[in-house]
Formats: sequence, structure tokens, C-alpha cells
Amino acid sequence: MKSFINVADIGPLEKALAEAQEIKNDRYKYQHLGRNKTLLMIFFNNSLRTRLSTQKAAMNLGMNVIVLDVNQGAWKLETERGVIMNGDKSEHLLEAIPVMGCYCDIIAVRSFAGLKDRDYDYAETVVQQFIQYSGRPVMAMETATVHPLQAFADLITIEEYKPQPRPKVVLTWAPHCRALPQAVPNSFAQWMAAADVDLVVTHPKGYELDPKFTAGAKIEYDQRKAFEGAHFIYAKNWSCPGVTNPEDYGKILTDDPTWTVDTEHMSWTDDAYFMHCLPVRRGLIVTDDVIESPRSIVIPEAANREISATVTLKRMLEALV
Repeated sequence: MKSFINVADIGPLEKALAEAQEIKNDRYKYQHLGRNKTLLMIFFNNSLRTRLSTQKAAMNLGMNVIVLDVNQGAWKLETERGVIMNGDKSEHLLEAIPVMGCYCDIIAVRSFAGLKDRDYDYAETVVQQFIQYSGRPVMAMETATVHPLQAFADLITIEEYKPQPRPKVVLTWAPHCRALPQAVPNSFAQWMAAADVDLVVTHPKGYELDPKFTAGAKIEYDQRKAFEGAHFIYAKNWSCPGVTNPEDYGKILTDDPTWTVDTEHMSWTDDAYFMHCLPVRRGLIVTDDVIESPRSIVIPEAANREISATVTLKRMLEALV
């Protein structure tokens, strides 16, 4: 596996899930693969679960790990071509990337959407430069449009908790006080559409995700109707993806509190489990009683981030041999 960005990169999901269970049974089984290999983790944005879980995964596999926080531990990097660098950015990514590649065997990158230029974000301008110029396999630890490690962990969690072979999984928009990227919902929809689940995506009008991620899913604007019979509720906010009206890209179109997942919402389901990628704004996305209930699996979901990262890095190390 040369790069890990989308669900197609992981190959057959049944095999990936079987590998995840194998890793979970023995996290250090493949420690020999990473001997004398180095993972460089590059963060353009803040992280808690992604940083800890990916570093732990690399250690599980015997790798050395270098962590670079671009905003605190390096020169400020310019990411756009054709600019006159007379501002506060001292180094261009086009020189920095091949230098980074000199010091590692695999690169993992985390970079969020700017939410100002849809074409720039959806072209995955930053991560694609790493793929093109680093000379190393590149793993996405979240990009402008996708978060595959999170979606893989979500799928592992659903596989572990599903009450029937083909569960109903609902991705629901929820209100937030800030404009957030679409990376998590994009990847969740993409991975669930590829899995053996009945996927429903529900949100107010104007929040339609890019069809390349939701192909195969049912889109439902009536949240109550979407929740009926659900086995898993995955709540997540996202700003306007700009599919219908590009000029609205990155905007908050509504903060309707009736979309907040509370006990009444969960009563519409078939005793569903509650999921969220974390961090979560309590009282906006979900109420305390729901996230603290026995049907909340946000902590096991977060724990599976280590497993999804270990499987992914294992595949990349095997490709280096």
C-alpha cells in the first residue's frame, strides 16, 4: 500500500477487518516489520486521538517515531505555488517535503480544510504534494476532505457491536458553534457505503455531502424518519460542503437545536448505539445523558483508532519489503 487516503486503498474490507481482529488479539505480533524503520508524523493541526493512537500503532510495530508540529516546532511553511514569499512563511513545502522524506520510511500527514476555497480543499493540495514529492508512502491522519483512520476504526467498532448481519447505520448532522470540515462525515459515508450496512445520511437541506462519498447511501432530510429502526447513530457536525451552492462552502447555514441528539432522538431507534469521533461539544452535538449512557460506545470507538492505525501501518511496512 503506497498511500492511504480512501477506502479503496485498504483493499477488501473483510480481510482488513479480519486483520484488525488479529492485531487486537496480539498488538505486537508484527513488531519485526518496523525494526529500523521510521515513521514521520507531521501535524499542521491539533490532535489528541490521532497523535496518540498513530504513535502507539507505530510502536506496536517496532518503529521509530518522529513527531513534527509544523505550527510550533518548524519554520512556517508556504503551501501554495507562485507566491512571493515576503510574509511570515520562511520555507516552501516543495523544499521541505523532500527533506522530510530523507529522514523516514513512511510519512503520516494531518492537515485540515481551510473552508475558504472549495477547489483547493477538494483537490487535497497539501497531502497530494507529499505524495508527489516525498518519495515515501503517505498515510492520511486527516486531510481537507477525508479521515480514513477514523472511518476504519468506526467500521471495526460497528463490526464488534452490530446486533445483526446488516445493521442500519445513520450518519446525522448536529449543530455546532464553529464551521467544521467535512472530512469525518465524508470518510464515514464512504466506508459505510463500501461495507455491508444499511446507510442513511440525514441533515438539513444545504448540507449535502459530495456524492462521490455518499454514493450508495440513502439521503433523508427528516431526522426522525432516518432514526427509525437504526442500530447505530453516528452524530457529527459539518459546515456546508458547497455541493449545491459553491458560494456557501464552509458556512454555517443553521444551528437548529432540534438536531441535537438527546434521549428522545434515541428513543426513535431500535435501541441504537451512539457514536462520535470526539472531541464532542456536549449540549450541541449530544446531551450528557446520551453520551454517558450504556449505549454510548465513543470510548471503544476511540480505542479502535490504535487498531486501525496498526493495520494500516502494517500494510505499508509489508509493501516496503
